[in-house]
Amino acid sequence: MAETLMHALQYDSYGGGAAALKHVEVPIPTPNKDEMLLKLDAISLNPVDWKIQEGVLRPFLPRKFPCIPASDVAGEVVKVGPGVTNFKAGDKVVAALHHFTGGGLAEYAVAKENLTVARSPEVSAAEGAGLPVAGLTAHQALTQAAGVKLDGSGQQVNLLITAASGGVGHYAVQLAKLGNTHVTATCGARNLDFVKSLGADEVLDYKTPDGAALKSPSGRKYDAVIHCAAGIPWSTFEPNLSSNGKVIDITPGPSAFLTFAMKKLTFSKKKLEPLFVSLKKENLNYLVNLVKDGKLKTVIDSKYPLSKAEEAWAKSIDGHATGKIIVEP
Repeated sequence: MAETLMHALQYDSYGGGAAALKHVEVPIPTPNKDEMLLKLDAISLNPVDWKIQEGVLRPFLPRKFPCIPASDVAGEVVKVGPGVTNFKAGDKVVAALHHFTGGGLAEYAVAKENLTVARSPEVSAAEGAGLPVAGLTAHQALTQAAGVKLDGSGQQVNLLITAASGGVGHYAVQLAKLGNTHVTATCGARNLDFVKSLGADEVLDYKTPDGAALKSPSGRKYDAVIHCAAGIPWSTFEPNLSSNGKVIDITPGPSAFLTFAMKKLTFSKKKLEPLFVSLKKENLNYLVNLVKDGKLKTVIDSKYPLSKAEEAWAKSIDGHATGKIIVEP
C-alpha cells in the first residue's frame, strides 16, 4: 500500500456529542496476530457508540483518548496478520470490532478473525454492517433469554417488543417470527405499517393510552418482553406479564438493576433480566446467512458519507431512526 494515512473521525474527551467528533488523518493500523486489516465499505452506528462518548461506561471505555468510535463494519480484507487461516486478501467480510479498541469510523480498521465472518455477494456491505451489535442483541434476547427456538419448534411464546422500529427492535420482530411466537410490538405512529410489514401480529402506538399501558389488543399476557425502549417503569410491565413472564432489558440502567435485585430477593416468578450482548462468530454467521437467504433484512434508515459522519452521529443520538444508520467511507 503506497498510502500510509487514512481519514477517520475521533473524539478526545468525554461528552460533546456530534460536535466533538474531529476529522483526522491517522496512520493505517497494522494487523497483529489473528487480526486482519479491512478496507471498510460500510459502518453501522449503535446507541452504545455515543453512550460510550457520553461516559456511560467510564472509567472502562474508551480505553484511551483519542478514540475512533464504532464497532460494526463490513469491508474487504487487505492484509492478514500472523495466524489468520480462514481469510485472505480480497475476501468480503462483516466484522464486529471490540469496543475496547473501536476504530470503525475510518477508511480502514483492524478486525479479529474470531469476530469476522464471510459476506456473500447477496448481502450488501450496508446490510452486513447493520448486523453485529443490533442483530446479535436481538438474537441473544430471543434465543437465550426468552427461550424462543428459531426453527419454529417449541410451544408458542407470547412476546412484546418495545421500540420495534429501531435497530435492535426491527431485527427482533423478524427473528421472533421465525419461531413459534405471537408478537405484539410498540413504535411511533409513523412506523405502525412498517412494523406490521416486518411480521408483528399486533402493533401499538406507544403514545396512545393502550400503547402506553402496553396492553395487548387481543388480551394476551406476555411470556417475555424484549425491551428496546427506555423509561418504562416495572409497574407498567408487571400487570401485562404471564405468571412466569420476564422483561429482558437491553439497555439496563440503575433502576433496572434495582428491580432485578428486588425480584431475586423476593423469589418473584415475574422477573427483570438485564441483557449484555456477547458477540459470537457462529451467531453472526447465522444472521448473515439469514440475510443471504432472504429470511432477515437490514432496514436502512439513512446513509452518510464518512465526510459527514457527524450528521449520522447526531441522527443516532436523536433516537428516532427506523432501522440502521450507515456511514460509507
